[in-house]
Amino acid sequence: MKTTLGGYAGKVLKINLTQQETSEYPWTDEERSLYMGGKVMAAKILYDTIQAGTDGFSPENTLVISTGPLSGTGAPASSRFNISSVSPLTGLCASSNCGGNFGLHLKRSGYDALVITGKSDAPIWIEITEDSIQFHDAARLMGKTTSETQAALEGKAGKLVIGPAGENLVLYAGVFSEERTAGRAGMGAVMGSKNLKAITAAGSHKVPRHNAKRVKKIYKKWVALLKKHPLTGDSLPKYGSSFLLRRMQKHNLLATRNFKHGTFADFDMISGQTLAEKHLIKNIGCVTCPIHCGRQVEVHGKKVKGPELETLGLLGANLENNNLEQILELNYLLDELGMDTMSAGSTIAFAMELQEKGLWDNGLQFGHTENLSDIFKDIAHRRGMGDLLADGTKRLAEKFGGEEFAMNVKGLEIAAYEPRGAVGQGLGYATANRGGCHLNAGYMALTEGLGLHMNPYTTNSKAALTVMNQNLMEAISAAGCCLFPLFSFYHGWLLTHVNNPIAKAIFAALPFSGSIVNLLNKLPGKFLPLQLPDFPYPKALSAVTGLKMNVGLMKEVGERGFNLERLLNIRLGVTGADDTLPKRLTEELQIENEPRSKVPLEKMKVTYYNIRGWSSTGVPTEKKKKALGIK
Repeated sequence: MKTTLGGYAGKVLKINLTQQETSEYPWTDEERSLYMGGKVMAAKILYDTIQAGTDGFSPENTLVISTGPLSGTGAPASSRFNISSVSPLTGLCASSNCGGNFGLHLKRSGYDALVITGKSDAPIWIEITEDSIQFHDAARLMGKTTSETQAALEGKAGKLVIGPAGENLVLYAGVFSEERTAGRAGMGAVMGSKNLKAITAAGSHKVPRHNAKRVKKIYKKWVALLKKHPLTGDSLPKYGSSFLLRRMQKHNLLATRNFKHGTFADFDMISGQTLAEKHLIKNIGCVTCPIHCGRQVEVHGKKVKGPELETLGLLGANLENNNLEQILELNYLLDELGMDTMSAGSTIAFAMELQEKGLWDNGLQFGHTENLSDIFKDIAHRRGMGDLLADGTKRLAEKFGGEEFAMNVKGLEIAAYEPRGAVGQGLGYATANRGGCHLNAGYMALTEGLGLHMNPYTTNSKAALTVMNQNLMEAISAAGCCLFPLFSFYHGWLLTHVNNPIAKAIFAALPFSGSIVNLLNKLPGKFLPLQLPDFPYPKALSAVTGLKMNVGLMKEVGERGFNLERLLNIRLGVTGADDTLPKRLTEELQIENEPRSKVPLEKMKVTYYNIRGWSSTGVPTEKKKKALGIK
């Protein structure tokens, strides 16, 4: 439906693959103000369309591809788009974010989002322009890798594709745009189940800005803020996200040997600094991003995207693999096959421990990764043992045992941050709607050692800070932005003077901030008319859209989305008992003779539910739903 707001193309396209028909999905300005865009918009659409019992592979499952209002307006790091659906890996509402250029081209074609339902009888790809939507036979594209598929769609602007893993319904298959991936929770398998190999989008539609002069001024200051900050202006451009690997080692946060340990003896052989020194060709970045944290490396004579931190951790330390050159090759191979490197690496680690404990004779061993290329190819094509590995850790544990060290939450493999070295991160993992995601978890590890140095073991204030972080990060994603610029919210002086007495006093005070943060969490957004100098998102959103926006209202958008996903998950079968962690993390000490080095989850959950306005079993109350305007 047409809009009077800036930042939006003004239309949402509904595509019925079964009938190969299209129509406009109704989406009003009231909904734009309540749900903004991205994953929060997708949560609302899924909440309205998904019924109890919907399977990730059923034709009734809905796939939502959505942009945010800052996308296409030139905002720093705002090329992100979101893909949400019922995940075949978890059976729950899941979202995956991507930095490729497809979202920008989708808006230029005149659409803010796609709502895809049904299933095609035969493989197809969809071409979207300002003038038409066409369905094409995809027979010639089947079996091609992600780069081969995009090359075969020569001349098309924005491209969104799956690889062999998606075609063969690997439960953690991703979706790719350029060299970027929406990797988590199996969105590529959802596309594969619908016989949808690719989508292209092109057009010349210009995204309107409510106050173009003010937008330009805000963006100029925003870029300057990012460039002068020690993380976004120095560490990330120099070393990419993997600059954090050394810090993770220092703070017992680096998942090693299937999360048995938090440190890896050979950590520096796979660090971001070593990658930059020995393999970096140049920095690469998403459209409109001044940070350029991406790495370009050489693999088999080709210049390709290098691995992110999670890949180095989960294909490196967690497998006890110190061969950086091999990790570069495996990262490229998994991208080509169309698979999530995180779930792939974690699944292999679990299989290695099953072998070690005599529960499954699969031949895999920690520190021996020579044959992983062949194994990943078998997974992508569901051949032999690869057919079992293609279903992830949760299903392997159901078949062979070892649930206590099957490192997943709600079916999604946990990110590379070992939460026994940051217990708030553990609470975030357990309560995250899509499962073991460090971002949906609120990324507390950044507060508990990687950036700020809050006591990693205390439970004080961890629930309040987790809720605040989760809500704000949901809202930033809904705006269409990358989460890395959020690092600039942490004052640069604190990050570079951690041993200063004033900094130490601030860190010591953080565990006692819970009552203040809790008040901010519980107050309705209209009572928090805050604008913060190092948090430019509300000002940018107001200038772009014309909507009133401040920190409080933005927080409320994120909270509304988080609660909608929670309610949909409850409809799909989630209970408070699913907000849990593997027993390795809650019962085994990470550090001998350090009784605090395990996650005291249940204690924090009680406080977390209370702050959220949920019942003791984790259900949003009627009062909370009414306060957020959820009907």
